[in-house]
Amino acid sequence: MTVSTRHDPIPVLDPYHGIYAHGVETRAGARMLHISGQIPQSPDGHLPPDFPSQCRQALKNVESVLHSANMTLSDIVKMSFFLTRREDMSALVDVRKEMLDGVRPAITTIFVAGLVSPDWLVEVEVVACAE
Repeated sequence: MTVSTRHDPIPVLDPYHGIYAHGVETRAGARMLHISGQIPQSPDGHLPPDFPSQCRQALKNVESVLHSANMTLSDIVKMSFFLTRREDMSALVDVRKEMLDGVRPAITTIFVAGLVSPDWLVEVEVVACAE
């Protein structure tokens, strides 16, 4: 049984078609996991030098938290991306398509003046829902 339903009364156009939904409805009684903002640094302290690699690492960190709750990327219903540079938007779309193929959460992308470390280019916050 599915725990969420996507709602797209307005078509999602390219290049975003297939990577997000306008709304995600969750079923009552489903487990909800709220994941704090995940940074682009690996558990061993390595910080990738470029935006695509930092974005991948932040999503890998999200995936680790999901796995600790016996969830997967496909259980994500809401994502918020915090970016420090507008020019990284197209790379964000590419990484989302690469790592979240077929996952269509509600998504918000926010451009911020900075994150906790000036070397971080992205932070990702997630809500997931599962049986």
